[in-house]
Amino acid sequence: MALQNYTILIIEDDPLVNKTIKDALTTKYTRVFSYLNAGEALNDINLISPDIILLDIFLGPHNGLEILEQLRSQGYTVPVIIMTATNDIKMAVRAIKLGAEDFIVKPLDLEQLEIAVDKALQNYDLRRQVEILTDKLKEEQPSEIIGNCEQIKKVLNIAKIVAGTDSTVLIIGETGTGKELLAKYIHRNSPRARGPFIAINCGAIPKDLAESEFFGYEKGAYTGATEKFKQGKFELANHGTIFLDEISELSLELQVKLLRVLQERRFYRLGGTKEISVDVRVIASTNKVLEDLVEQGKFREDLFYRLNVARLELPPLRERGDDIMLLATAFVKEFNKKFGKKVSGFTPEAVNILRNYQWKGNIRELRNVIERVVLLESEDIISKDSLSFLKVSDSVPQTSLGEQATPELKPGEHKLIISKQGATMNNVVRDLIIQTLRLVNGNQIKAAKILGISRAKLRYRIEQLGINISGKIIN
Repeated sequence: MALQNYTILIIEDDPLVNKTIKDALTTKYTRVFSYLNAGEALNDINLISPDIILLDIFLGPHNGLEILEQLRSQGYTVPVIIMTATNDIKMAVRAIKLGAEDFIVKPLDLEQLEIAVDKALQNYDLRRQVEILTDKLKEEQPSEIIGNCEQIKKVLNIAKIVAGTDSTVLIIGETGTGKELLAKYIHRNSPRARGPFIAINCGAIPKDLAESEFFGYEKGAYTGATEKFKQGKFELANHGTIFLDEISELSLELQVKLLRVLQERRFYRLGGTKEISVDVRVIASTNKVLEDLVEQGKFREDLFYRLNVARLELPPLRERGDDIMLLATAFVKEFNKKFGKKVSGFTPEAVNILRNYQWKGNIRELRNVIERVVLLESEDIISKDSLSFLKVSDSVPQTSLGEQATPELKPGEHKLIISKQGATMNNVVRDLIIQTLRLVNGNQIKAAKILGISRAKLRYRIEQLGINISGKIIN
């Protein structure tokens, strides 16, 4: 039988026991090192790089539990099996708490010892595989929030403060601006970081299955509910964070039930009679103006106030200036690695296209564009031709409602002239927004400040009234 490719370290001060263990394990594993002196073993441990350590508790001047504690404090994660002649339950409990994989009492049963070693090595391999897959997943789905613009810096500063609390968070932003990424950032920097992060897209759940997705169900709750019970997302997120993406899509009926969970942290599974308690932090997001939905009766006002405790607003990509190229460069590196390419950058014309494109899909759209370009690019630099499929509209300062110069007015003063037949409120508001955008060269933050409304509400009006951010009316 071929030897298994593992390195075993034995620290046992009884020469006979030491030799017996070494002889038994040498028949199964490629490298078996044994030491009678614990100090010598610890000096050589870096050279040996063991996959598992068999450690006696009583080692003359040394104590096996203290050595175990020392190894763990130094970052050694390899499995350790404790061996002792004393059948002491308290000692066994302490060993396990310190991170021992197993606790075996002498006289040793060699067959039991070999089974324990095999099991410990299998578990260690599984843990290492999980770590490798986790690292690979992080590389494929980078979690870093990239950006140097003032809006992003402000959002991240607030997010750091919010992360240290347990407050409910509401993240506002257009589709593709990175709302889930920001939610994960808050979770990772919170006291709940060791707990689960569960995301649920409220707009993607069929209405008749929404309650069971959120709260789970018990057998017979509805046709097809054949399992004894199924945990919902809130149970799965216990002691962690649940991210409710696009919460504006929830039905009013489910909004009521969600409000109760936020208030009491308790709920019933669908068809269940036992109340379930959970300890969950809620982060919600939306690309709509919830205040307007409240006014329209489409979103509960009490739920809105429950969610709107800590509010973070992500700017659209088109307002982030130099961040566009920061992100584009990061995506080029990502897809170079994925596709085995060596694209080194962008020509000035390509940079101009990326900076002036409107990015209605925001960061998600930019990432998809760069993936497509890097995949198909045959040169080592992205050129204007590489981005020919992008249609870049005119820049913001273009006018559309007449070319006459704006008359000089005092601060706060305005002129309103309408025909004898009158004008609709929408047309007046649309004209006001377009003129304001023209005043500030399309900067929506400044325009919202001048108009005395939030940027989110301004964006909603722009979309509602058919205004392009270039200042041209979309017919």
